Amino acid sequence: ATLATNHQTLQQLRGRRGLILSLAAGGAVGALCATQVPGPIVRWGFVVYVVLTIADVLLRPGFVRQAPPVAAPGRAGAARTANGLGIPRALGVPIGVAAATLGVGGSVMTVPLLRRSGKPMAVAAALANPLTLAISAPALVVFLIWAGDAGPAAASAPGLLLGSVDVAAAGALLGGAIPTIVWL
Repeated sequence: ATLATNHQTLQQLRGRRGLILSLAAGGAVGALCATQVPGPIVRWGFVVYVVLTIADVLLRPGFVRQAPPVAAPGRAGAARTANGLGIPRALGVPIGVAAATLGVGGSVMTVPLLRRSGKPMAVAAALANPLTLAISAPALVVFLIWAGDAGPAAASAPGLLLGSVDVAAAGALLGGAIPTIVWL
């Protein structure tokens, strides 16, 4: 999806190396957390996160209905416009940790932030893809390296597990996603 994104849209990520690196660090830490946190905590954390996210995007202006521009944190009086990314570098690690630990994907957090910064939905979704890649690539590496102890799920899971990654499930997701991305 990132490769298929319009080059001009991706240019909005130029100069955001700090954000991308902090998302990547958060993804790696979140993957480590996911291997250590008991399943019920991750499962209920996911449920609580999704419920809070749905309430947030419906109740606060900026996602479903447009909000007036507000001053960006750290910039006295600077308006957050469609030209700003709206995701401070300091949020990269927490976003990456939460996304990788709960398995929600980074876009669940980055799209609302991008929308609140004034981005149209199509641009927010397109920019969320490379930002999610920054989280998921290091998280995947951590999950693959952590192959020595995939926990109780490995003993009961049918099919091929590579570390904590279910190869059949990943193949099915890719098999469904790639044609959809090409078609869209």
